Amino acid sequence: MAELKDVIRNRRSVRKYTEEIVPEETVNEIIEAGLWAASGMGKQAPVILAVSDKAVRDEISKLNAAVMNSTNDPFYGAPQVLVVLADRNVGTYVYDGALTMGNMMLRAYDLGVSSCWIHRAKEVFNTEEGKAILKRAGLEGDYEGIGNLIIGYADGDIPAPRERAEGRVYKI
Repeated sequence: MAELKDVIRNRRSVRKYTEEIVPEETVNEIIEAGLWAASGMGKQAPVILAVSDKAVRDEISKLNAAVMNSTNDPFYGAPQVLVVLADRNVGTYVYDGALTMGNMMLRAYDLGVSSCWIHRAKEVFNTEEGKAILKRAGLEGDYEGIGNLIIGYADGDIPAPRERAEGRVYKI
């Protein structure tokens, strides 16, 4: 296991994946990290939809692409996706979902799994088709899509970290 500061500094978004499936036990460890994310008043608003079924993954990808009027795969060939949604009735649901995504990205990197946050989960799961996917998974309620975390193994080199921009910290 890497040092936490190294995980934070070295994790990068990957945009090209092999077809190799991440083992279920590894996916479960990534999910667990998301479930332990901080949440406003401990309300734990986020839920995670783990998609390993290729047909469902492709269905979500197609809906995501349609939001951009595109036919390209916005999931960059990643074979799996962890969709984070959160209960709209909790005041901090967007922030809680973002923390869930962040925890999962860091844990994925720590386990040797590449990832990338793909937006438009809100738009996808506001559609009737998106809601039907959630219903098939047994998820009903007032949930908003926060993000799609694509996961898999990088096909090629992982980008090097960029230098951090100056002038981003202010102190009083």
